[in-house]
Amino acid sequence: MIKICQGRDGNGAKRIVFSLPADEPPGRVSVVGSFNDWTPGQHHLQPRTTGRRSATVEVAAEAAVQFRYLGENGYWFDDPDDPDALA
Repeated sequence: MIKICQGRDGNGAKRIVFSLPADEPPGRVSVVGSFNDWTPGQHHLQPRTTGRRSATVEVAAEAAVQFRYLGENGYWFDDPDDPDALA
């Protein structure tokens, strides 16, 4: 699930919350994309009390964001709910 909201900086940025179920897929997952130069491990999804895990990034309002998730053992995958949400 992806949630897009107004950024906290007050300059028109957008805040993007990437969220997955706590156990699907099992193991550690990070979100990798244009906002972090496709560098794995910079934005790990952290467990939340809601039974999900999430990571948040902030980008310029006009930024086009592309991303994928990276699970353990090099398992790349798209967002299961809406792979075109930010295209």
